[in-house]
Amino acid sequence: MSLLAAGTVVEVTHPLVRHKLGLLRDESTPTQLFRQLVDELTLLLTYEATKDMATEEVVVRTPLEETTVERISGKKVAVCPILRAGIGMLDGVLSLISGARVGFIGLYRDEESLEPVEYYVKLPQDIASRDVLLLDPMLATGHSTAYATRLVKEAGAASVRLIALIAAPEGVRHMQDEHPDVSIVVAAIDRQLNERGYIMPGLGDAGDRLFGTK
Repeated sequence: MSLLAAGTVVEVTHPLVRHKLGLLRDESTPTQLFRQLVDELTLLLTYEATKDMATEEVVVRTPLEETTVERISGKKVAVCPILRAGIGMLDGVLSLISGARVGFIGLYRDEESLEPVEYYVKLPQDIASRDVLLLDPMLATGHSTAYATRLVKEAGAASVRLIALIAAPEGVRHMQDEHPDVSIVVAAIDRQLNERGYIMPGLGDAGDRLFGTK
């Protein structure tokens, strides 16, 4: 039985996650440290998102004797960051799953309609045979994330999981309505969206803070 069932929403409350997220929220945190914290948080969230990967037993020899160990059994993974802020989460995943293929989904949010606008998509050709980890630091309205999820499903992906740093309840509900089979792993579910569609209390614009832009 899967430990992370389809459609599950997991808010990771580990003390290290709470500590690092608190530093991310602080407006005085400089860009270099912000990037480092995003990388570290993503690694911790990936640990949670992949905890039900199947393993198989393999016999190896230690310096002392033969023993039976467990290894991940040929699991194929595709990591798909949503540009641009999702790029900041990519290394955190690849540090744990170095053999994963990487796809890119370029979207931006129209500031008036709050709807996603697609500008670039490049996905692994064999994505249908891979478990997809979708990376989006901010699950706000959920429209861009749901759009990206639809893109990978249309490309053939049958298993999709979302890793986010923070989410708004509105975004979680939208994802559950549009893609009830997608599990969500997030460091925190915040209070609400404001009138501009920003997560409150949030951490500002993740892309701007990652790349030092405004």
